[in-house]
Amino acid sequence: MRNKLVAVAVGAMVAFGGAAAAQDAAAQPKPGAKAPAAGKAEATWWGHAAFVLRTPGGAVIAIDPWLTNPKAPKDVAQPEALDAILITHGHFDHVGEAKALAQKTGAKVYGSFELVNLLGLPEAQAVGANAGGTFQVKDATIHLVEAVHSSSYQADPKGAAQYAGAPLGYVIEIEKGPTVYHAGDTGAFESMALIATQFKPTVAMLPIGGHFTMGPAEAAQAARLLKVKSVVPMHYGTFPLLQGTPDALRGELKKLKNSAKVLDLEPGKATAL
Repeated sequence: MRNKLVAVAVGAMVAFGGAAAAQDAAAQPKPGAKAPAAGKAEATWWGHAAFVLRTPGGAVIAIDPWLTNPKAPKDVAQPEALDAILITHGHFDHVGEAKALAQKTGAKVYGSFELVNLLGLPEAQAVGANAGGTFQVKDATIHLVEAVHSSSYQADPKGAAQYAGAPLGYVIEIEKGPTVYHAGDTGAFESMALIATQFKPTVAMLPIGGHFTMGPAEAAQAARLLKVKSVVPMHYGTFPLLQGTPDALRGELKKLKNSAKVLDLEPGKATAL
């Protein structure tokens, strides 16, 4: 799998590096956006598994910030202000621009102990932890939970991969807002039922592309275990290998007689959760 990921990484850099540079030159980032109205939380999908959450209390949280991925919006400026950056695991398509964003914004970076150490961040910004950890960021309580995947990190796409600790998911409890579960890259696993019991998430961001993660059928089972009201599909359509679709997920949920709503987020558009 590593060889495939390296090939994809190199291809993505060649194909989209120029576009990203042109975007940076053309669009001036806007300073910290206005917080959502009281009682509302917003998510902006940046394509793939990348999201920026804004809470009613003003927390701005980036998750798996590969903001130059092939599906990323080309006319939206990257965030100028961040309070926290959450990384689920070490693969390039999830670490993304985390280090550069941390340097620009001063945000703390959360992830597995091994991965955060590999990033070479200042001690004040590096929050290496593991499943079971809990942290407070303004009005958001962030819980680290397990995921079923692999994790390695390459600072240089042509260099050797290094062990990056266990993969993670995140449960984000938002005061006066929803509880959001970002599964990271994972297959479905029975302990999702424990996540449901312990944290009671209402919104689940689930990978549906298949091949490296669960596809629509597994994601539907995950939604059943999690007992969520809404599912935000992610990690699909970025590359030809990731063939799952939101419509396929709807079909699988229907087979299970599950009423969870599938929320197709448009890249770059802030959506109330």
